[in-house]
Amino acid sequence: MLKIRLRFTRILFLAILSAMSLVSSVVNADSAGIEILTVDGTIVPVVVDYLDRGISRAESKGATACIIELNTPGGLLNATEDIVQRILNAKVPIVVYVSPSGGWAASAGTFITLAAHVAVMAPGTSIGAAHPVTVGEEMPEEVSKKITEYSSAWIRSIAEMRGRDPEEAELAVSESKSFTASEALAAKLIDFRADDLESLLRQLNGREVTLASGKEVIIDTTDYMFARNAMNPVERFLHVISDPNIAYILLSLATIGLITEISNPGLIFPGTVGGICFFMAFYSLGVLNAYWAGVLLILLAFGLFIVELFTPAFGILTAGGVVSLIIGSLVLFSHSSPAMEVNRVLIAGVTIVIVAFVTFVVGAVIRGQRRRVETGTEGLIGREAIAKTRLDPKGTVLIEGEHWMATVDSGGVEPGEEVTVIEVEGLKLIVTKKKTQRRRR
Repeated sequence: MLKIRLRFTRILFLAILSAMSLVSSVVNADSAGIEILTVDGTIVPVVVDYLDRGISRAESKGATACIIELNTPGGLLNATEDIVQRILNAKVPIVVYVSPSGGWAASAGTFITLAAHVAVMAPGTSIGAAHPVTVGEEMPEEVSKKITEYSSAWIRSIAEMRGRDPEEAELAVSESKSFTASEALAAKLIDFRADDLESLLRQLNGREVTLASGKEVIIDTTDYMFARNAMNPVERFLHVISDPNIAYILLSLATIGLITEISNPGLIFPGTVGGICFFMAFYSLGVLNAYWAGVLLILLAFGLFIVELFTPAFGILTAGGVVSLIIGSLVLFSHSSPAMEVNRVLIAGVTIVIVAFVTFVVGAVIRGQRRRVETGTEGLIGREAIAKTRLDPKGTVLIEGEHWMATVDSGGVEPGEEVTVIEVEGLKLIVTKKKTQRRRR
């Protein structure tokens, strides 16, 4: 019955979210003349889906323009190619606005910005550093050269198509050059700078662009009405976990949860949370094309931590696990751009927390093993009993309110005397006279 209720609640919750998204879309569709999309974070497959959905909506509504507010450290090459292709073939003018101040359009963001019909940057932003890097494997020199040449040719063709300076654009790839907003404007990589969205729309008014179909369109922002088409809850969730640091944290939480469940079977909650975090982490690692050698080293570390719980290795396995965890963490995204690597401070913090947790659990296990047994026949050893009959050497004793057959190890015991259980043989106790018996007399 409880399972049915939980299932019904989950379905109802998802239905409410879908209805809210639908109502929001309908309200905006009635009044918007300019669509505004926002990309803040790494360029991953879910961003491709979001931008495709947003641009398609702008096309279906015949929007005046579709503005993409962009702030990204870069992302995956395949995702970037899909986004650039979608922008180049859009049926409405696409404006990429690198914002807010302090933001950037690095690596993949450079290609996306240059592909727009109109490229704009806010003061204090930067663009460039688009040299290709691998994620997950080391590139041979020949392969690296080919990919760099391909990327250089690709960014030149994009720049030429949009009337931008191809030579300056190529420097962002071949030399990983970065440009400030002023430098990008001087290098003819962007069309103008804008302090905010109002300034952008004001300068955008009357600008003529040519769509992929060859149709020339004059952007009219007079008496404009715009609507923000944000990511839906599912897209936001997938985008949040598609981050190297988040993926690393999820993997760490999965480890702690599973170790807790294994060391204390039956708790259920830690194991459930750990399992969910584990699968979400692997989704993120798969999306980000993590270096699988790093993933295997981290899993090896977790395995060593778990074995330490059941093996008296005196910390040797834990030490090996720490080394494996640190190395695996460092190489997890070692061949990606610096902006997409796991933060070093986070690695140090997670390592300290996990080691402290494992040490605590191992200590608890050791203390539990050393603790005196309180239940069963073994729990009777060391306890005191009272002779109910004479033990010479056999007789009956009373212990914990129960009568037991007992045999004294030496001498005899009179009724009423105290004895101590030293051994249990089936349903018979082996006892000895209490050492303090005579002193009390």
